[in-house]
Amino acid sequence: MGAMTGRFWDDLPLAQLDRAQWEALCDGCGKCCLHKLEDEDTGEVHATNVACKLLDRRMGQCSDYRHRHAYVPECVRLNARNVAKIEWLPSTCAYRLRANGETLPEWHYLNSGDRESVHAAGQSTRGWTVSEVDVGDMEDHLTDRVL
Repeated sequence: MGAMTGRFWDDLPLAQLDRAQWEALCDGCGKCCLHKLEDEDTGEVHATNVACKLLDRRMGQCSDYRHRHAYVPECVRLNARNVAKIEWLPSTCAYRLRANGETLPEWHYLNSGDRESVHAAGQSTRGWTVSEVDVGDMEDHLTDRVL
């Protein structure tokens, strides 16, 4: 890292963030809450446009974040120790970017000052996803969209 910027999201490694800073890194894209399908033969992971039942697809945030594990036990809790190992995280995920020593995109609200900028940049689940409660076969919902 270069010179200190005075901005925790640029200056501090993930392991040094406090809880509020950690939670603030999330850009609210919602892409980590989309179902992925793994090819049984190749192990390759494919994205779908199917969102977890708890995802508020318009806002890109969990509708019951505090209690999500009671409803979705398999929901992954990100932390500084596991984030670099989770290969299916979106390429634009702030946790992934920072774990790799990269900077956050300009549209990230910590840079832009606007929570809507992730949506305006087309980087969220808004407008192209469906809830898992409304779908049948997940394979009918594979997407070529890069997450």
